[in-house]
Amino acid sequence: MENQNENGHHQQQQQQTIGDGKEVRVWCDGCYDMVHFGHANSLRQAKALGHKLIVGIHNDADITRNKGPPVFTQEERYKMVRGIKWVDEVVEDAPYVTTLETLDKYDCDFCVHGDDITLTADGVDTYHLVKKALRYKEVSRTAGVSTTDLVGRMLLLTKNHFKQGSSQLGQDHTARSPWTGCSQFLPTTQKIIQFSDGKPPKPTDRIVYVAGAFDLFHVGHLDFLEKARSYGDYLIVGLHTDPVVNEYKGGNYPIMNLHERVLSVLACKYVNEVVIGAPYSVTADLMEHFNVGLVCHGQTHIALDVGNIDPYAIPKQMGKFMLIDSGNTITTEDIVDRIIRHRLEFETRNQKKEKKEIEVYEAMQKVKLAQKSG
Repeated sequence: MENQNENGHHQQQQQQTIGDGKEVRVWCDGCYDMVHFGHANSLRQAKALGHKLIVGIHNDADITRNKGPPVFTQEERYKMVRGIKWVDEVVEDAPYVTTLETLDKYDCDFCVHGDDITLTADGVDTYHLVKKALRYKEVSRTAGVSTTDLVGRMLLLTKNHFKQGSSQLGQDHTARSPWTGCSQFLPTTQKIIQFSDGKPPKPTDRIVYVAGAFDLFHVGHLDFLEKARSYGDYLIVGLHTDPVVNEYKGGNYPIMNLHERVLSVLACKYVNEVVIGAPYSVTADLMEHFNVGLVCHGQTHIALDVGNIDPYAIPKQMGKFMLIDSGNTITTEDIVDRIIRHRLEFETRNQKKEKKEIEVYEAMQKVKLAQKSG
């Protein structure tokens, strides 16, 4: 029902918004730290309300001052948002509080944000000015994921981290923020359809295939996929199952489960199709079924399959395998290392953010009760 309600609401809003033939420019802004499928889903919904989507991204200094240190640098965040397929333009160093002057400067009709609360360090709603001017629209936040939650998973790093939630913050569900507190992500075919292009390759397209975990989708992945896509016309990404990723990554990987990783990869503008639960070894059947012209792998280590088999033996025999260098050496492990190195900073950030959100939420509930009783 959630997807039906969301779709119906958006169709109605879209008809009201773009029915007059004028190009409607939509503004979104935010930190977009550790850009995940929740951010992408919000941007997808925002784009549906107009023709062009302009996304403003805050700089590192403003984020640190208002909510604590970001995990990704501003340059990484700028690049990641540019890589989301619904984004038309990116505005760097966007102001933390959204103003009418900002909307007018970029010729935007209105601002869109999720149905959670974003506050400054002083507890001010960052959208209060555009809300007052009636140039603000809301879309549904994606339940079950947030940057706070992902940071918590890395701090926790246990076998069931993506079921359990954020660090030590995640255990008392009676005192959790309704916005960044952990809730179960429920994957549906409808969500995959919303993220998918649904366009098959043309008969003349050269099809490139890559495979991997693509865990905690980051700029290293983005640069690799852009490079792989440059060798063909249509890019298919095979995503390995959670047990397979755990087998070759070890430890407590993957941090994001298969369904989350599917949506993260589908949101990338260089990707045309995803194979959900792809075989670790690239098979002749897979090559034939998708008419693969080239299989690519990056500079990371290739673990052997069961029986010491080279997982890329078949495409190599066919003369359809290439090692490529994206020029970016960042890995998922590097991102986790950032979190672990600054563990106390991020734990403090998460605790402060959730405490502030709980206070705001409780205040909102009191106002609603007062309005009902009045």
